[in-house]
Amino acid sequence: MRPPLLLIGHGTHDDTGVAEFGRFVHRLRCRLDGDVADVSGGFVTGARPPLADSVASLVARGHHHLVAQPLSLTGDRAALGDIPGTLALAQELHPTLGYDLGRPLGPDPRILELLAERLADAAADMPTFVRGTFVEEPEPIALSETAVVLVGHGSPSTSANAEVHRVSRLFWETHAADYLTVETAYVSHARPGVPGGLERCRRLGAKRVIVLPYVLFAGGVLERIWAQALAYGANHEGLDIRCAEVIGDCEGLADVVIDRYEEALAGAAATTARQRYAQALATERLQEIFPVPARV
Repeated sequence: MRPPLLLIGHGTHDDTGVAEFGRFVHRLRCRLDGDVADVSGGFVTGARPPLADSVASLVARGHHHLVAQPLSLTGDRAALGDIPGTLALAQELHPTLGYDLGRPLGPDPRILELLAERLADAAADMPTFVRGTFVEEPEPIALSETAVVLVGHGSPSTSANAEVHRVSRLFWETHAADYLTVETAYVSHARPGVPGGLERCRRLGAKRVIVLPYVLFAGGVLERIWAQALAYGANHEGLDIRCAEVIGDCEGLADVVIDRYEEALAGAAATTARQRYAQALATERLQEIFPVPARV
């Protein structure tokens, strides 16, 4: 049986987000049953169960090595929290504990495919917001007149914000080449905000704009994105604004997480092999410098 998988969330005070995180943990537990020793989940801050409690529970069940996988689309430490520090504190409490840390989930090609599915759903099925009312059957608008605003969390880290810009460009070239443009916006900490992203699209001549959250689970962040988008739409008559869903608890996301688990284990094995090779090489060199005297 292989080591447990510990899924790490950044924490939220929104019950919807906590519930969806829990459903996703359950999905992975069912997918990996009989192959992985255990699947658990915890939050760095702001929600239950805390990460420290989840680690303690795994150790109490006899697990002393685990794979810790952040449920994060970027490597933004400021947003997700100090995972290495939290796990280091856990190791102080549980000296036998060891772990391998998985890398962020984005911008995996399968994540881009899931975004493309959410975009298609929004373009086809979601009602539009025009002139203060919802309209079920809007006038036909070509893709060349439709823009996309990909919205990330936003961060004080310029590197994390640049990652989101990179995703926007990758998404435009691989899944949205027929659209007018794919702009980037952020919920907080960075510019442009959602209204700024929509304004850029309007000035480019877009008749329809689809807001695409670069967010894993529903909750307060999604509500803020939608609220800002609809508020902008209320003040701009004739602009068809639609809001897509988050990536969410789904099999496609589970596939990416499982691959990150496999990758972390393979990386740990490769590191161990390199260490053994380095140790053997060092021993060989020492023997060349200081040969062992032959016994008479």
